[in-house]
Amino acid sequence: MKYCSACGAEVSLRIPAGDQRPRHVCIACGSIHYLNPKLVVGALPVWEDKILLCRRAIEPRMGFWTLPAGFMEIGESTGEAAVRETREEACARIELNEMYTLINIPQISQVHILYRARLLDLDFAPGEESLETRLFAEHEIPWDELSFRSISLSLRHYFKDRAQGSFHFREETLGALS
Repeated sequence: MKYCSACGAEVSLRIPAGDQRPRHVCIACGSIHYLNPKLVVGALPVWEDKILLCRRAIEPRMGFWTLPAGFMEIGESTGEAAVRETREEACARIELNEMYTLINIPQISQVHILYRARLLDLDFAPGEESLETRLFAEHEIPWDELSFRSISLSLRHYFKDRAQGSFHFREETLGALS
């Protein structure tokens, strides 16, 4: 960040009084600009024993499979974001269940939240950010073609919990790949 979004003057990186971290502080008006993690929110849509996945039409990881998810917008709840992203990426209607996984990814300043969800019907299709949408049984999941570790981790938890007959909320932190 080079310029203040409040007044347009230059900012400097310094630790404001009462803070412990360097922040972008406006030299002219004193506004402190905080950079916070982004929330990526989505759903794990289920139809009978199958999961709805989308093949990504955008970078990063274009061509890889994912659950419908994306950046939360200002003015919406996490649940609203999950429903909207599922509609945008898979043209699918869902009924949300509980929040299922919350995965912290500090090295890229993101938090991924996925809800378990039930597909309301089989009327789904690729949205603008998807090349293809498809239902997968557990043995059909393209594990080597999944887009992100948070997706793979959430799916593995889902299938393990399903086999045990009980679903549990999971919170984890992913470290950098070595």
